Amino acid sequence: MIRKRLLVVFTITIALSTALWSQYVTQPVGDAGTVDWSNQMIRATGIGAPNPNMPETAQRAGAIEAAKRVALRNLLETVLGMNIDSETTVRNYVVENDVINTRVRGAVRNFTVIDTRYMSSGDIEVTVEMPITGVISDALLPQVMGGAPIAAGGVALCPVCGQPWPHGKPVPAGVTLAGASGAGGAQPAAGGAFTGLVVNAKGLGIRPAMAPKIVDENDQEVYGSKYVSREWAVQIGMVGYDKDVSKARANDRVTNNPLVVNGLRASGPNKADIVVSNADAANIRNAAATQNFLDKCKVMFIVD
Repeated sequence: MIRKRLLVVFTITIALSTALWSQYVTQPVGDAGTVDWSNQMIRATGIGAPNPNMPETAQRAGAIEAAKRVALRNLLETVLGMNIDSETTVRNYVVENDVINTRVRGAVRNFTVIDTRYMSSGDIEVTVEMPITGVISDALLPQVMGGAPIAAGGVALCPVCGQPWPHGKPVPAGVTLAGASGAGGAQPAAGGAFTGLVVNAKGLGIRPAMAPKIVDENDQEVYGSKYVSREWAVQIGMVGYDKDVSKARANDRVTNNPLVVNGLRASGPNKADIVVSNADAANIRNAAATQNFLDKCKVMFIVD
């Protein structure tokens, strides 16, 4: 009876953990590593076996150390499998740069053990994790970021090309200018400016990355490394990822009044960048010019 009850409790625990895990944007890398992009964490697992040639009292400790070594190797492989941007993986980057390679390999050694499981076979399974933000981001993000000017708010923009509408030029019937107050631009809720940006990219096949971009239909950058503070990018990541727009609206990164736009398609070989309409691009630029939330990485992507 006790065994059956324990089995039921174990089954319920696994089911709840699986349901909770499925709410997050995760990327499996290989067989023993996962990137949790929603919580900005990298996790890996290693299994160690007791050495029968060691004294019995030392076998468990030896198995734990062996499991940690395997977990460290798997953690490094997981980091190497991540996308930096829409063209470059961490693996490609470290192959080309010995200094970055050394820094990344040193950084992953600062992992934290979050779970140790003792198996009936005598083997021991250890799960470790470390944040994407902080040391790893500092090693991998571009050294020069930010500084690009954002177009002043309140400018009427062409909804097709995203460029300022020529002063005095008549607006054709059926055409709504983007960006300007009272001219079709996105307006914040009463009482304040937009506090962040949420891009709904559900169904576009977006793959998470450390330094993704938002571009308009002319491939002009709307958001990316040229617009953000490196300090903020290292501290919280350039983009937050979620699966639900409503949850994202309540996320501390973008609350309490984010601008929400829809993505058109994925862009780049790694499919990490999002293309938005020229009209939405104009609205983003104007909203950010009022309160520069882009500089502080107050941006979230909603993905599958």
